[in-house]
Amino acid sequence: MASLMSTPFTLSTSEHLSSVSQKQTFLHSFLPRRQQQPNAGGGRESLRVRCAAVGNGLFTQTKPEVRRIVPPPDQSWGLPRVKVVYVVLEAQYQSSLSAAVRALNADGRYASFEVVGYLVEELRDQETYATFCRDLEDTNVFIGSLIFVEELALKVKAAVEKERDRMDAVLVFPSMPEVMRLNKLGSFSMSQLGQSKSPFFQLFKRKKQSAGFAESMLKLVRTLPKVLKYLPSDKAQDARLYILSLQFWLGGSPENLQNFLKMIVGAYVPALRGTRVDYDDPVLFLDSGIWHPLAPTMYDDVKEYLNWYGTRRDAGGKLKDPNAPVIGLILQRSHIVTGDDGHYVAVIMELEARGAKVIPIFSGGLDFSGPAERYLIDPITKKPFVHAVVSLTGFALVGGPARQDHPRAIEALRKLDVPYIVALPLVFQTTEEWLNSTLGLHPIQVALQVALPELDGGMEPIVFSGRKAHALHKRVEQLCTRAIRWAELRRKTKEEKKVAITVFSFPPDKGNVGTAAYLNVFASIYSVLEDLKAEGYNVEGLPETAEALVEDVIHDKEAQFSSPNLNVAYKMSVREYQSLTPYAAALEDSWGKPPGNLNSDGENLLVYGKQYGNVFIGVQPTFGYEGDPMRLLFSKSASPHHGFAAYYSFVEKVFGADAVLHFGTHGSLEFMPGKQVGMSDACYPDSLIGNIPNIYYYAANNPSEATIAKRRSYANTISYLTPPAENAGLYKGLKQLAELISSYQSLKDTGRGPQIVSSIISTARQCNLDKDVELPEEGAELKPAERDLVVGRVYSKIMEIESRLLPCGLHVIGEPPSAMEAVATLVNIAALDRPEDGIYSLPGILADTVGRDIEDVYRGNDRGILNDVELLREITEVSRGAITAFVDRTTNKKGQVVDVAEKLGSVLGFGQTEPWVQYLSKTKFIRADREKLRTLFEFLGECLKLVVADNELGSLKQALEGKYVVPGPGGDPIRNPKVLPTGKNIHALDPQAIPTAAALQSAKVVVDRLLERQKADNGGKYPETVALVLWGTDNIKTYGESLAQVLWMLGVRPVADTFGRVNRVEPVSLEELGRPRIDVVVNCSGVFRDLFINQMNLLDSAVKLVAELDEPEEQNYVRKHALAQAAELGTTVREAATRVFSNASGSYSSNVNLAVENSSWNDEKQLQDMYLSRKSFAFDCDAPGAGMTEKRKVFEMALATADATFQNLDSSEISLTDVSHYFDSDPTNLVGSLRKDGKKPGAYIADTTTANAQVRTLAETVRLDARTKLLNPKWYEGMMSSGYEGVREIEKRLTNTVGWSATSGQVDNWVYEEANETFIKDEQMLKRLLDTNPNSFRKLVQTFLEASGRGYWDTSEENLDRLRQLYAEVEDKIEGIDR
Repeated sequence: MASLMSTPFTLSTSEHLSSVSQKQTFLHSFLPRRQQQPNAGGGRESLRVRCAAVGNGLFTQTKPEVRRIVPPPDQSWGLPRVKVVYVVLEAQYQSSLSAAVRALNADGRYASFEVVGYLVEELRDQETYATFCRDLEDTNVFIGSLIFVEELALKVKAAVEKERDRMDAVLVFPSMPEVMRLNKLGSFSMSQLGQSKSPFFQLFKRKKQSAGFAESMLKLVRTLPKVLKYLPSDKAQDARLYILSLQFWLGGSPENLQNFLKMIVGAYVPALRGTRVDYDDPVLFLDSGIWHPLAPTMYDDVKEYLNWYGTRRDAGGKLKDPNAPVIGLILQRSHIVTGDDGHYVAVIMELEARGAKVIPIFSGGLDFSGPAERYLIDPITKKPFVHAVVSLTGFALVGGPARQDHPRAIEALRKLDVPYIVALPLVFQTTEEWLNSTLGLHPIQVALQVALPELDGGMEPIVFSGRKAHALHKRVEQLCTRAIRWAELRRKTKEEKKVAITVFSFPPDKGNVGTAAYLNVFASIYSVLEDLKAEGYNVEGLPETAEALVEDVIHDKEAQFSSPNLNVAYKMSVREYQSLTPYAAALEDSWGKPPGNLNSDGENLLVYGKQYGNVFIGVQPTFGYEGDPMRLLFSKSASPHHGFAAYYSFVEKVFGADAVLHFGTHGSLEFMPGKQVGMSDACYPDSLIGNIPNIYYYAANNPSEATIAKRRSYANTISYLTPPAENAGLYKGLKQLAELISSYQSLKDTGRGPQIVSSIISTARQCNLDKDVELPEEGAELKPAERDLVVGRVYSKIMEIESRLLPCGLHVIGEPPSAMEAVATLVNIAALDRPEDGIYSLPGILADTVGRDIEDVYRGNDRGILNDVELLREITEVSRGAITAFVDRTTNKKGQVVDVAEKLGSVLGFGQTEPWVQYLSKTKFIRADREKLRTLFEFLGECLKLVVADNELGSLKQALEGKYVVPGPGGDPIRNPKVLPTGKNIHALDPQAIPTAAALQSAKVVVDRLLERQKADNGGKYPETVALVLWGTDNIKTYGESLAQVLWMLGVRPVADTFGRVNRVEPVSLEELGRPRIDVVVNCSGVFRDLFINQMNLLDSAVKLVAELDEPEEQNYVRKHALAQAAELGTTVREAATRVFSNASGSYSSNVNLAVENSSWNDEKQLQDMYLSRKSFAFDCDAPGAGMTEKRKVFEMALATADATFQNLDSSEISLTDVSHYFDSDPTNLVGSLRKDGKKPGAYIADTTTANAQVRTLAETVRLDARTKLLNPKWYEGMMSSGYEGVREIEKRLTNTVGWSATSGQVDNWVYEEANETFIKDEQMLKRLLDTNPNSFRKLVQTFLEASGRGYWDTSEENLDRLRQLYAEVEDKIEGIDR
């Protein structure tokens, strides 16, 4: 890759050329067409493709020379020379300032002006930064504005500080405090900024209610006279000129900037002292108002604007139509006043050309909530004038790039109650740089202008203009069409609206139609359709039951897969497909000519599904390559296949959907190749979704993938609840063990003690607990203390299994849990301390009552100290009891929560009647602290209301009616109850806000336990390298705990800037660390890469920082390995210290999961090759614009040093065998094959799902998982109660278990043996599975046979014969019915 860095390279069209680049040649109609060069050899034509990483590997290659104006020699003769240097965030001031300077030079009266401007992002480039520093050496006036990126702010500060005293004037407008302190105008300075005695101090106080300090600065401009009263006269004069400067700057027009420069040079440039320089006062524009390029003036009154609009002579008939859609636009005033408004004009003209009216509003400050309410809502009826709102600023509604006020924004948007789209102009890249980048948008722009508006409920981050306000016409069309389509939802009647419900089938198999995490898909669709029918939507022919609906869509659940097994809703001829799908030809590179062999009958493309009135239920095709081992090895993912494209062409152009509803977590659309964020029209998610409004039900606990769907497929994501968690409980031998332990406790001091202990030991062996607990030989003589310890350890293990949380069954949309189902969730919410809210955990309060610290009890329990295990069991049981008593008070006879508020009012009213107090009075915890309990139970009361509230159907109906869906965080409801109630438009978090201080604290605990555990297992030696995985969702839920773990292993700590954003680290001294710095190999999931590219930058810079520290090698393993690798590779230490890897941009997963799920692999080496070819793309903080670059050799060398592999489990809903992602990212066997000594690394899993964080081996965790899920009657019966989908869930757990055998070899034989006992040998169970979902049952049988065939399960020939016979029977049954 390195050799391709800056040169265009040539590929023959027959090669597997990046599909994105191929599309570029015909889709980007707004770029000049390059002439195709014929091949020198006269052979086939070739395509020229710019490689993404150009030049210096940074995001922008532009230079300040385009913004340098030098006076012509003939004009400047004899005049004093004044040099001005400016640094700004965006380029909108360039044309205005250039015009002002040219006019001054042409005037030739006072001075000749040289001016040069820098965009702040350009200062990353060392060469440009050096030029900047040289420019400052002879400058008179420095101007800075909107410098909010910390690392660049510090560069500006360092350069300007050196020259500040020499310069005549330094003017910095709203920026970070570090840069604001550089201000100098005569005696006026802001050097005290941020300290209490400074008059400007108020601007920097962290005000929750205000939009931060840019807004305060504007207030200051308005209230200037009041401030000046308190300043001495010369100071007052200088301060007055500063404020006037700000007014001129915000006024932005060439004449304002001309007068601004005259005023400053006349007052402060020594060469002009005594010269009278006349200037006019600032031309003031409205602070906020309505602007239209054709209007005679700016309007401050919406009625006046609408009057003008209604009388326009140029307006066509469509715009005169009283029923035309009306779109509100939000604009930045600076672009209008500087005349840098071409992109705004283009959007307005495009909307009007498509028959939509517009109300374009602007604001000079960074708070758009007031103007939005003032100009877009009818003051009398309180109804909105508009049907949709599009912000063209790219910023959060309140607060812009500095501090945001999301609650205030949400309040304003709720009043508007229309879809809210936030489109973006490019800020840090040129158009061509963005087009050529695989990353898409610059990470800082993603953080400021994509992540922050999402917290307001903003959606559809479409890039609509380049950096100099030139419109990107194809993108403007896409933006305007989509905005009008959302507006149409508000205007159409329910009877005429068409909705396409899309379900997923993964892996592709009849038994898998309707896959979604934790969701009973068909029961949910049925519930949604019943509700829509009652609302007046046309769902003609909807069957009587959810089961009948499954039959309709699947046609026949037992049909043979290769026959047209699903119901065919539409046959699309190749000609029709090509005419409806403009990008069809681009897919031929990966899939050949249409129709291909996927979703086709050889002649036509087939769309599977079923239509009921105006509702179509369709089955989304899969990726298409999951069954092809060769394709799975490709390092970059293939384009969608023809059948996939035909599906979306059908939905949009044949069925004519007004909206598509993707049902459940998750499909393939949002994971198709394309840029990470900021799609171009050559990106497949953008092409596929076309113009259809996309509504997407997503699991509330998966905010990271929901965010990918939002950004890449423009989804309005609506959260649904995961099933209520229950305790795993005990069964069979485990239950017997618990009874034996109970009798030991009452009889241990009698003669029967030893006898009971030997029963406990033999039963524990039968239950395979001997791998988890050290058991003495049977018949060994034990002292009483030793007996207690053995029993304590077994007891601790059993309690761990019993109290493990598991979601039982599957959720149905619109069916909130009953109160009693919510008890386990509340118990777990109550188990966490929440110091920021002054809430103590219930176990902590109870432990205090008996004079113990809960942390000590946890530690004693983990060591198997019998008294502590027993005390913890009592605390756990009493917690459950007290909360059950509380919930019981708020429910009716049916177990539903009734008017919680009223019931809680009476419960929380009077001391003695408090149900938890009554309950505790019968236990040994009677003296628990009443005040702490009341605070806790008030909080739990709030949580209970949220758990049982239901807005999943309500939000869907709002979205379908073109209304605003209120945003809310995704994540774990136990850690963050604000996730509830579900039915919110899920967002992630500000990526620059993590890791938080609390996350760092938790991370230290886990890292210390991991290193202790590894030392214990490794002969007292620290691991030199840990290979670990970072997941997107986990880091959102825990606010960056696993990210902080990596930093703590390296021995660095994150440093936050003034705004609390984390963009740099500093090393912790070796003395403070008290151990060596551990080397890491970080494998980031594709989702983490997309959401947290800033953090990848942070991690890479942390590793490089540590590698370059001058420390002894035995205390710094990063440096030790980097030095050795640099010598071997012949490169620098900095380059050898590459440790942060992921997929290529636009690709996700190692494909090991696809290979395992589809049994499309030959041996483990093939799986390891997939992992290496897909996961070896490195991020380099020295060349962030280069995106992900393949560095397989460095990846292999780094992995070869790993002594341990490590992953995190952070919430009870998802464990190792629930999803395939965990084993897909597990390199345990791979590391063993790469290490020179061939030694297998230790494999560890941190479990932070409860307050008592644990580090277990991978094998222990797999056993715990098998005992609590796959083999646990409570779990599998819960699944079976969901019918067809439940069987699939059971099969999936077994397949994922085989995945762990394949990647780590850490699954015990007994797990497969007992699964066979449970599901195959039990005839009744076998019949239920076969009758409920024969296809999934066939896969289950196949998986058992595969586990044996691959050597993971050693079993009797008799068992295998039975499985082979069953497989033949199921095949016959499936085929026989189809004949």
